[in-house]
Amino acid sequence: MKGVVSGVRDYGNRMGIPTSNGAVCFDENFVGNPLVFCGNVGIMPKDKADKKVFPGDLAVVVGGRTGRDGIHGATFSSGELTHKSEEVSGSAVQIGNPIQEKKVADTILTARDRGLYNSITDCGAGGLSSAIGEMGEELGAEVYLEKVPLKYKGLSYSEVWISEAQERMVLAVDQKKIDELIAVFAAENVEATVIGKFTGDGHLRLFYDGNKVCDMAMKFIHDGGPAITRTATWKKSSFKEPRLRRQKDLTADLLKLLASPNIASKEWIIRQYDHEVQGGSIIKPLQGIRGGGPGDASVTQPVFGSKKGIALSCGINPDYGKIDPYWMAASAIDEALRQIISIGSNLDRCAILDNFCWGNTNKPDRLGGLVRASQACYTIAKAYGVPFISGKDSLNNEYSTGKKTISIPPTLLISCISVVNDISRCITMDIKKSGNPLYIVGLTYDELGGSQYYKMKGYTGNDVPKVDAVYGRSLMTKLSKVIEKGYIRSCHDCSEGGMAVAIAEMAFAGGIGADIDLSKWAPPKGQPHLSAEKMLFSESNTRFVIEVSDEDKFLTYMSGFPVWKLGAAAKNKRLTIKDLNNKIVINADIDGLRAAWKGTFGNL
Repeated sequence: MKGVVSGVRDYGNRMGIPTSNGAVCFDENFVGNPLVFCGNVGIMPKDKADKKVFPGDLAVVVGGRTGRDGIHGATFSSGELTHKSEEVSGSAVQIGNPIQEKKVADTILTARDRGLYNSITDCGAGGLSSAIGEMGEELGAEVYLEKVPLKYKGLSYSEVWISEAQERMVLAVDQKKIDELIAVFAAENVEATVIGKFTGDGHLRLFYDGNKVCDMAMKFIHDGGPAITRTATWKKSSFKEPRLRRQKDLTADLLKLLASPNIASKEWIIRQYDHEVQGGSIIKPLQGIRGGGPGDASVTQPVFGSKKGIALSCGINPDYGKIDPYWMAASAIDEALRQIISIGSNLDRCAILDNFCWGNTNKPDRLGGLVRASQACYTIAKAYGVPFISGKDSLNNEYSTGKKTISIPPTLLISCISVVNDISRCITMDIKKSGNPLYIVGLTYDELGGSQYYKMKGYTGNDVPKVDAVYGRSLMTKLSKVIEKGYIRSCHDCSEGGMAVAIAEMAFAGGIGADIDLSKWAPPKGQPHLSAEKMLFSESNTRFVIEVSDEDKFLTYMSGFPVWKLGAAAKNKRLTIKDLNNKIVINADIDGLRAAWKGTFGNL
């Protein structure tokens, strides 16, 4: 885990990229296949968004040199791991150089602005084979592999072709502009080498030292493979459903929950990263007094002087996938979107990305779960009106010990990006003022299946949180308008740990306590009667805890939607929660809550 943190820190920040949003999840079945998701967002001129390769364009590789590091990286990342994987596949891991990457990126932007290339792609999975293969799909290409710059001698032509060494890009360049382009790269001490051209005859031809080593039709490469038919089956898992013993005091449970690995503070990671690079950080990963609480989405101002910002969020919960991958995917989308709403943005300019990591999809049950998750992505995103604009997948994440196979839990990360129209209207999650009313927006159901509360007690459960996206869309749209009008001071979505954790985080982030009385005000229509444990720790979707600045106007605008007054921000530094029977079930000092939240990883 520390190695992953170091890698993200050293590469991104050295390139001058702020690390502004993220999540960390723990599960015992990640022990053989730890997962790492990294995303990057940039801005570009609209007139540079289109690219096209023309017959006669030269194929130019720019940036780093090619080595054996990264050979079979894509196949390695999609294969089952064993105790011998490190020994057998060590060379599959690329060796990165962020300084080289920064030089390449800056020089490419200069060349872009001067119109010196027609198309561009990176050497990702498959290296030159996929980069040239994709760019030349419609035209064909010929490549002279001996011209590719190498880190050292001794690579075969096949190794040159498939190496996934980092910091390399392939450009399609008009022959009339090649001298100018090479001069631009040379001025920044970045290598740019012509390795072939795009022909127009529909064939891929590879040469090495005068010998033709490959001649294939592009149509066959892209469409010639046989269609693969696999069997997908899915049967709903059944787990032991615990009988919760009614407890008079849930304070200890809340403290333990705040200290659980999936909820506890990740400040030790966040402080190693720099979210202030380039000076555009508006809503930061940690919020409140001295950055004392976990934010929902982040907001960055990419262009100084503009009111517009970019909001980033993510939704992930592998524990739901153990019960039903459909509702896991639905919940991840809902979580990513409600975090965007929580900071004051809206659904109008949202787009999402899927990041699937799964077990061995040759096994029908694994594939069946993946199909269900994909169906949820389609159905829920369509109902919310948000497009999937990109994504990735990594399959066969299983570890074999020879006697036992450990599969990761079905895991889907949903990343969300949104355009914030006015960054000055963004809000954070920390309570701002004693006496302000606190409300919950949305309905809470008996949905503790896959919850952190059950996990803490050693259970999985069956009642996984569901999503009603039609209702969710109308509620989020209305709430975002109320936030825009300024009637809400703070907002925090209910996710891991449910409502009790959300309230606690808001309280210790703001340094202000909260008096919550679930019996004093009538619950909204449709809210079922639940025990204190289920009410406080259920992780039902599409819910927000909010601090209201203008109660009358808030209630007027939210008329017809489920809102329930929880209480108010306190004048002291204590969190007290009374259940539906007017019994105090949580009574804690917020400094103690903060200490529990920060203590788990405090010594790392």
